[in-house]
Formats: sequence, C-alpha cells, structure tokens
Amino acid sequence: MPADRLRRPPAGPLDRLLAALRPSALMLVARELTKEYRSGDAILRALDSVSFVIPQGAYVAIVGASGSGKTTLLGLLAGLDTPTRGSVLLDGVDLASLTEDARARVRGEKVGFVFQSFQLIPTLTALENVAVPLELRGESEALPRARDVLARVGLAGRAAHFPAQLSGGEQQRVAIARAFANHPRVLFADEPTGNLDAGTGGRVVDLLEALNRESGSTIVLVTHDAALAERASRVLRLADGRVIADTHTERAADRLAGISG
Repeated sequence: MPADRLRRPPAGPLDRLLAALRPSALMLVARELTKEYRSGDAILRALDSVSFVIPQGAYVAIVGASGSGKTTLLGLLAGLDTPTRGSVLLDGVDLASLTEDARARVRGEKVGFVFQSFQLIPTLTALENVAVPLELRGESEALPRARDVLARVGLAGRAAHFPAQLSGGEQQRVAIARAFANHPRVLFADEPTGNLDAGTGGRVVDLLEALNRESGSTIVLVTHDAALAERASRVLRLADGRVIADTHTERAADRLAGISG
C-alpha cells in the first residue's frame, strides 16, 4: 500500500458530502468551527468544532437556547468575525485567509445582512437607506435600483419617509430591501422578527421566502421562534456551542438530489 494512503485520514461525513456535491452547488462550508473568548484566566468556548455544508439556494434556520452560540455562528459565517480554529468557505472563498478589508469586499459583493434592530440610518429616507450599499459599490443607477427593490417589498409609497416615520414592520422591510439590493448570493438574518408582533413577523417571513424563491439567494437565519424555524427547509439546532440536531425537510432533500451528481 502506498505510504500516502497510510498517512491519509479516513474521510468523514463532511468530506463525503463535499465529494458528492458540485463545487458550484456549495454556498457555505463550515469545518471544525471553534470560537473562544478569554475572560480573566478562563477560556470561554462559544462554538465547539461545528461542521456542516449549506448548498446554494437553501433556506436554513439556526435555533437554540440563549447562549447556545447562534449569533456567534452567524457572525463567523458572514465574515463579521474570525474563528479561533476552523474555517468558513463562502461561495468558494476561505474567509479566514483574508484581511479584514478583503472580507469587507466579499461581504459587499456576496452578502446581505438583516439585523433584529433594523440598523437603518435615521437621517436617511427609506429610499436612501436601500441605496447605501449600491452607492458604496459605485453603482451609477443606485437610486432607481433602490426604488425597484423598495417596491418589491411593498413600500414604494413610503420611499421618502424617514425611519422614525415608519412602523416596526415597515422598517424591517426596508432593512430586507437594503440587504437584497446587491442581489446577494447569501442573506443572513439575526432574529428578523424578534421586535415584531406575530402578524407583522409572519408577513416579513413571507417576504423572505418569496425573495428566496425569486432570486435564488441562500438564506440563513437565527431565530428563537419555533413556528418560523418550521418554515425553513433545514433546521440546525445548537446547544453549548455544538450542533446537536440537523433536520432536513422533504423540500431540502429534493433540492440536494437536484444539485448532486
């Protein structure tokens, strides 16, 4: 037997899945993600050797109790933070190998992010808020494109209003329009309905699902809402920084079958 085969470790489940899928079908690959923080003399481990693959176009919910590592994981996947150990491939790009400026460029080109607190700029109108990422990329038609996206979320008539003049649900829809303005390959959402009532939250989720279907963007959201998680095609459940359950629906299985082989 050749010496290199003796030294090669056996393929694990993640390696076998990666081998079964076309590289173009992969949006996110998390491999042995670990995130630690120092608190005095103690080391706090927020994530512990988390590994999984998310195909392009998937709709994934990350759930778990407070302190389970959900938001930490989302930040690592989006390139907002770097792991202590492990790696994240986002659309084929190894985020850990990049400088902060390079990660920012990747986020600008490939990523949309929806925050629970909306994070709209209070001195800009709804239209201007949506146009910000387009203008940062130097788009010559930033305002017309922003107006089109705002219309898609049902807020064409509120384009000239400032955030303080909008309801919570309207502000979240502006935030979603801003996140989708660059036609991101992947959209991350951190508790997107956390500050909304049930009815408004349901309409926001309807909007995310419609944009997922229409644009093909991969969606990864963190939520504590069981009803919202059930609407995703896949649910990753975290506890104490580890994935303790990875549940696929029939729709997700059909999608995987279509992109493999």
